[in-house]
Amino acid sequence: MIVAPAMMPTTTACSKKCSSFRVFMPYTLLQIRVEMERKRLMVHRQELVSYIDELLDAEAYQDSCPNGLQVEGRAEIGRLVTGVTASLALLEQALERDADAILVHHGYFWKGEEPRIVGMKQRRLKQLLAADVSLLVWHLPLDAHPVYGNNAQLAKLLGLLPEGGFAGVPAIGMVGRLNTPMSAESFAECITERLHRTPFYIPAGPKTITTIAWCSGAAQSWLGQAADMGVDAYLTGEVSEPTVH
Repeated sequence: MIVAPAMMPTTTACSKKCSSFRVFMPYTLLQIRVEMERKRLMVHRQELVSYIDELLDAEAYQDSCPNGLQVEGRAEIGRLVTGVTASLALLEQALERDADAILVHHGYFWKGEEPRIVGMKQRRLKQLLAADVSLLVWHLPLDAHPVYGNNAQLAKLLGLLPEGGFAGVPAIGMVGRLNTPMSAESFAECITERLHRTPFYIPAGPKTITTIAWCSGAAQSWLGQAADMGVDAYLTGEVSEPTVH
């Protein structure tokens, strides 16, 4: 099993063992941002939300947070900033860039979290509300989309060939094979080169990886299902004590 901490990779070159670089975010969403910047386009907030909801089939997922519009800001959006998590640092950077809206994968209002608006949550929401900036969030739909999703884009980035899905209904993770079989150590090096993070590598499987399952984020609980499918390796974003022992 290999655990690769999540981040947005840059466009640096990789060794020949890895596939050529692909944009590791939904291209259509990036295209929206580029076109809005280039043409100074304005789009109504709800029009953008409805478009992405439909694109990602958001209603198909039983998620642990609300998808779509989480914090309502101004109605017209001309500048959109994207990121992974709606941290205070991201909000501050977005406001410095005069963003009308911020689109992220990890937002707020998770099931089971502290419901009171205090501390860190208060500081984040205060920034958004004071600036009249909207927060748009898509969680599982952005992991799972077969073309624009995190797992689909990760496959392109690492030279993985998807052959099916697993981990929930609709399936969030993917299962397939490496474009070129390689040793587990070489694959870990490829991940380091592409994601700029050294993965936590548990050497418990075959020395050569041909088949693999992968699921972005905190998907360590799907390790058993991945093992039942008989793959050589499992790649995910987080690890916990039972994952190893």
